[in-house]
Amino acid sequence: MNATSITQYRHPVEPEKAYRLLNHGPTVLVSAAHDGKRNIMAAAWAMPLDFKPGKVAIVIDKSTYTRGLLEASGEFALQVPTVALADLTETLGSSSGSALAQEGSDKFAAYGLTTFEGKVTKAPLIESCVAWLECRLYPEPHIQQTYDLFLGEILHAQADTRVFSNGRWHFDGHDDLRTIHHVAGGHFITAGAAIDAKALPRVR
Repeated sequence: MNATSITQYRHPVEPEKAYRLLNHGPTVLVSAAHDGKRNIMAAAWAMPLDFKPGKVAIVIDKSTYTRGLLEASGEFALQVPTVALADLTETLGSSSGSALAQEGSDKFAAYGLTTFEGKVTKAPLIESCVAWLECRLYPEPHIQQTYDLFLGEILHAQADTRVFSNGRWHFDGHDDLRTIHHVAGGHFITAGAAIDAKALPRVR
């Protein structure tokens, strides 16, 4: 599927409802850019934090190249990859953006990633994911240094309407677009079937 045909499925999600894009705990790709440099990495520890305004929390190790770009620019983007992108996700999580920068390259060029511009940030976004959240960093030096924990406000969000609409994920018929959830050592599980639960009546 070419980029033009993918674009038709990408539609905005209200920022106060964008937490639903992360509420089921998918692995995410984190991108940032600053001063002509850019990078993208995989992260398993990301979660929604609030919905009005929408906020996210993510753990980013001090050794990562993305972290420096994020702190310098004050913005970042989260993207939700799919089963079809499992190998790429593992590669982006285990390769060094810093080493590539020293060679005059980056992960986008090295792995042939197709990007598109965000609506409100300069963080690069990649095609073929199923959700994209552009965020402004809430500077919290203490928790960043002590716990590697970063907080951000969701400024703009988009999702692939083939699998997310009306505030719900619906993967039936789109197995390659199911989100992935990292366990350890390159092992992932995928999003499964959806169920609707009902509150139990009181016994007494």
